[in-house]
Amino acid sequence: MFADNNKKASASSDMRSQPNRIEKETTIIGSIVSKDDFRIEGRLEGSLTTSGKVVIGKSGSIEGQVDCVNADIEGTFKGEIKVAELLNLQSQSSVEGKVQTTKLAIAPGAIFEAECSMKPKGVSSLKPDRKDDLAQEAS
Repeated sequence: MFADNNKKASASSDMRSQPNRIEKETTIIGSIVSKDDFRIEGRLEGSLTTSGKVVIGKSGSIEGQVDCVNADIEGTFKGEIKVAELLNLQSQSSVEGKVQTTKLAIAPGAIFEAECSMKPKGVSSLKPDRKDDLAQEAS
């Protein structure tokens, strides 16, 4: 009697460990919000917000906005991406737009045409006022 309940609980937790997937022949237009990881092999036009990891596979593409903890890109991304920790670009990836991340890894062969802002955790701004520093040095 109790064994059946444990199996059901185990099965449901196993299902949660699998990432959400957008398959190769699928296009989604709109916004996605999730707490779990996402793997994109198809196409997303819109936004994706998750407290997990986003993987864009070789055949995958996103055009829009992404906000996630980690990202691994093999396919194409165009738009604005905010990654709380590590953005990893594989050798066949193409990224265009605006990037904000804490850490960035780019493999040789990746295409990276983006405005990039890298800030360590807990730092809100890394823009010292250079004009004041230069003025003091000149005096």
